[in-house]
Amino acid sequence: MEKIKVAIIGCGTIASNAHIKAYMANKQAEIKYFCDILLDKAEKAVEEFGCGTAVADYRVILEDPEVEAVSICTPNHVHASISIDCLRAGKNVLCEKPAARTYAEALEMQKVQHETGKVLNIGVVNRFNTGVNIIKQMIENGELGEIYHVYASFRSQRSIPGLGGAFTTKSIAGGGVLIDWGVHYLDIVMYCTGDPQPKTVSGQAYSKLGTDMKNYTYTSMWAGPPKYDGTYDVDDFVTGMIRTDGPTITLNGAWAQNIGIEEGYIDFLGDKAGIRLQYGADFKIFSAQNGTLLETAARYKAVDMFQNEIDSFLTCIRTGEKLASHIDTVILSSQIIQAIYDSSESRSEIVFP
Repeated sequence: MEKIKVAIIGCGTIASNAHIKAYMANKQAEIKYFCDILLDKAEKAVEEFGCGTAVADYRVILEDPEVEAVSICTPNHVHASISIDCLRAGKNVLCEKPAARTYAEALEMQKVQHETGKVLNIGVVNRFNTGVNIIKQMIENGELGEIYHVYASFRSQRSIPGLGGAFTTKSIAGGGVLIDWGVHYLDIVMYCTGDPQPKTVSGQAYSKLGTDMKNYTYTSMWAGPPKYDGTYDVDDFVTGMIRTDGPTITLNGAWAQNIGIEEGYIDFLGDKAGIRLQYGADFKIFSAQNGTLLETAARYKAVDMFQNEIDSFLTCIRTGEKLASHIDTVILSSQIIQAIYDSSESRSEIVFP
């Protein structure tokens, strides 16, 4: 079978550490283009991986009929426009999370996907995580009983990335900790509980510790160094409650807080058993049997979730299978995130029709 020719748009961290390596490991794929507005980044990828052509303008890719698949690994503010251009040019798209800065942009992406019929998957990579899929299967099998509530905590003491840069500029990123970290946690919750329909959302987002940028104390900044003449207008703490036609969901998230305890977990509360999933790690099951409280540590052989995601993307192009990461499903997370931000701004609950 002829290989699927691929283009990588955006050659930053997520592309270099995940997408490119996964395509290189897949025998179905051949990377034809590396694209970045900073051409030297694309040229570096060509040199490092020994294939493809470096370009600065993604429109070169749109005009090449050989390219069937595109990974979009750019900053959030161009996710929608580049995805839409690629779909209309007949390309199948895997766009990194979040789908877009706003729910309105995500809806436009979905509309164009429906018009073109090409694949549009979003990079909610945890849907391809072994442990997450085990939990989903346990819930579907009734092993936890009724899941009545799920709680997510993604909190760090001082972890604002790239102070004053793209991550902390709302016009580029769309938001802060909620849209950056929270999208992953919320998506896991939605996926494992069967993507329930949201009914009401109430939330509050805070921009507190990073606003005085020059006096922000930190130990490291992976997307730094700080740009003190830049912008900081996003949330560094968020809290929210979502009622769905399934369980209720609550969350607390912090890029930065004045509590020196790191938390990154999700609690699934069922009336037969509960699970605490440590993000990016294993999980424990808590239950009661024969008058005894039980705690079971899950151990399993995990596959690389990014490889699984890329492999599944390429396969679905050939088979027509609709993956769990399709825009039609993942758009629920965009809707909820938008509602949390809207609730915060209006200081009132958002009610869905």
